[in-house]
Amino acid sequence: MIRILIADDHSIVRKGIHQILIEGFTDAKIEEVANAEFMIKKVMEEEWDVVISDLSMPGRSGLEAIAQIKQISPKLPILIMSIHPEEHYAVRVLKAGGSGYLSKDLAPEELVNAVKRVISGRKYITSPVAEKLASLIDQDDEKPRHYILSDREFAVMKLLGSGKSLSEIAASMILSINTVSTYRSRILIKMNLKNNTELTLYCIENNLMQN
Repeated sequence: MIRILIADDHSIVRKGIHQILIEGFTDAKIEEVANAEFMIKKVMEEEWDVVISDLSMPGRSGLEAIAQIKQISPKLPILIMSIHPEEHYAVRVLKAGGSGYLSKDLAPEELVNAVKRVISGRKYITSPVAEKLASLIDQDDEKPRHYILSDREFAVMKLLGSGKSLSEIAASMILSINTVSTYRSRILIKMNLKNNTELTLYCIENNLMQN
């Protein structure tokens, strides 16, 4: 019996993933949680064969939760699913210890294939992501500036670039406005940008606008 844990803050998405998986793994044990904190709690309490997590959830993101889950269960495969383009996050997920990155608009059978692949101990990497990884190895010194940002800084940068206010970002990420302001200052310093206008322009030029 395969034990699968699904984490997504949208109930309808969880149910959809659940249905796809139960059709692909008829004897599977599948449970659902609505955020990263409950996901980590479940990993601490029970054993799982694979975790499938949304990228963007209130509070801690799926990407940020990977490190803590790996401390609890180092060999547990973690698949991240998101509406965001894989070129924005797939490499970050793999570097953080995730086993793969899937777009939420993929064909149902591809989700089943991805689960089978990571349970067998392999990574789920699409051809575009493989090419991205190869290019980063070949052109390490020419990586875009945003690659120096932490995962949380990168998330804040995309929200700022899409025109979100500090208070809106604070609410969506369950952070204080002061904390978000601190992230903004760090981002501008690291990226050598003067203000939000330059930051937005950078996001547009690098196709990083928040969906």
